[in-house]
Amino acid sequence: MEVSRDDGDEDTRRGGGLTTGEVARRLGVAPTTIRTWDRRYGLGPDAHTGGRHRRWTAADVARLEHMCALTATGLPPAEAARLARSERPLDPERARRSAAPPSRSPVGERGRLGGGLRMGDVRQECKGVARAALRLDAVALDELLVAAIEEHGLVAAWTEVIMPTLQAVGRKWESSGERYVEVEHFLSWHVSGAMRRCAPPVAADRSGVGVVLACVPGENHTLALEALAAALAERGVPVRMFGGALPVESLVAAVRRTGPAAVGLWAQSRTTASRPLAQHVAGIEWGVRGARRKPVVLTLGPGWAGQSVSGLPRPPGLAEAVQAVESIAPG
Repeated sequence: MEVSRDDGDEDTRRGGGLTTGEVARRLGVAPTTIRTWDRRYGLGPDAHTGGRHRRWTAADVARLEHMCALTATGLPPAEAARLARSERPLDPERARRSAAPPSRSPVGERGRLGGGLRMGDVRQECKGVARAALRLDAVALDELLVAAIEEHGLVAAWTEVIMPTLQAVGRKWESSGERYVEVEHFLSWHVSGAMRRCAPPVAADRSGVGVVLACVPGENHTLALEALAAALAERGVPVRMFGGALPVESLVAAVRRTGPAAVGLWAQSRTTASRPLAQHVAGIEWGVRGARRKPVVLTLGPGWAGQSVSGLPRPPGLAEAVQAVESIAPG
């Protein structure tokens, strides 16, 4: 029988603390990571309770939170654990907040993670993903990303969890003299993998229904286009994804060979967006003589700002792009 969140919180209070799984979700780490910290560095609960499952108090969680913050700065785990055990514990009120049930940050509250990463007003999942990325914790990051996609769906997970975290890491990279580049690459790689794992198999293609997605020549930022491909696959729309920097002649050949209902062209930068290219692709005809058709070209990405092409849709975000494609090429 499914237990409601309120019932689960009441059970936790009666049990005298949080389970390892609940603590892991709260801090954005894998349960195996917490068990490893306990076994290797003695960061387990101070008090032992009866039963199979150990319970973590507010002070225990505060110590783990300290451990997370220290490792996020690049400190080796053994040294971070030594400091987490020996330094002055957090004050009781902060410790109590650390063990409070997860919720979306209230309006006006500003979030800052270890290393000075500003998160702003975001879902609790964003902070967990950011912590895992800063620690370069592959296991926890994969678990958190997959959980967000499975719980919210690809579009909501991308818009409300993944994008805010990517933007925060990008801002930190820009303002820190190219520090955190490894975090940005690490997070992007795992986001790409999580989206592919969670997306269903690509639907069987049918002439005049499928979608071609490609970055314009010179453009290698593929992640947002991958999100669109995964979201369309969720909805049963046949997709052919060609990735970064597809040469013009290859793009034209792909459109003529596959006869798609829509073509999505991604440009991250204004220097790569090309009106003549978009117009040329929109004019490509395919099909048998007497029943020729042309694809609808969607100009996607911030590079098309100020470069919009008359008559061609320019969806501002993932949800709008999915809606536009579904209206053209329903699954």
